[in-house]
Amino acid sequence: MKDAFGLPQSLLVLGGTSEIALATARRLIARRTRTVWLAGRPTPALDGAAAELRALGAEVHTVPFDALDPGSHETVLGKVFAEGDIDMVLLAFAILGDQAHDEREPAAAVRVAQTNYTGAVSSALVAARALQTQGHGSLVVLSSVAGERARRANFIYGSSKAGLDAFAQGLGDALHGTGVHVMVVRPGFVRSKMTAGLAEAPLATTPEAVATAIELGLRRRSETVWVPGALRLVMSALRHAPRAVFRRLPA
Repeated sequence: MKDAFGLPQSLLVLGGTSEIALATARRLIARRTRTVWLAGRPTPALDGAAAELRALGAEVHTVPFDALDPGSHETVLGKVFAEGDIDMVLLAFAILGDQAHDEREPAAAVRVAQTNYTGAVSSALVAARALQTQGHGSLVVLSSVAGERARRANFIYGSSKAGLDAFAQGLGDALHGTGVHVMVVRPGFVRSKMTAGLAEAPLATTPEAVATAIELGLRRRSETVWVPGALRLVMSALRHAPRAVFRRLPA
């Protein structure tokens, strides 16, 4: 169960090597979280992430999980929930893709969409049903400001996040009053391995800053969290910018 401040004692991360997810796990372990499940493809990176969190004092388990295999999600996640209640599920997996390459290779674009949207829809629904069955818990979904309005420079990734964001909001409405809390997190440009080599956007942030915002959102039981907060106003303006103006904005 969550503590008096709304922070989880147990955490399931979908996308167990995500830098944002691991920063969040470290922060929560420093507060109250004692059990962590890292779900991801079996790799040395996943094992290393588990070892790092164990060194912080948490009981950490790894579980094989593939966003591109929706048929396995119910079985894989069911085994985790069968071990005991999960207070928080953090959906943190995504791939950025290569816009120029993916425009030329539709199969590559489909992989971005299937990972970021289809895989997320499947695993989120499975997790949400399990949380609802136990009667409590939070589902935290990492979206992106890229989904607010897709730009020419990354519209394949942006459109996948737009779909995820709309889905997560609808899921939150569907679960309202059930004891399950859904929180959508919309970071801006995050300095991470995934964005290494890309031109940094204004109001860039870090995995640690996103983790801090997630903790605060959990305490407040927020439904939407922007990181940094100033992006809410920026995106409100960009959302209503004329299309002819928007397409001329710097990439």
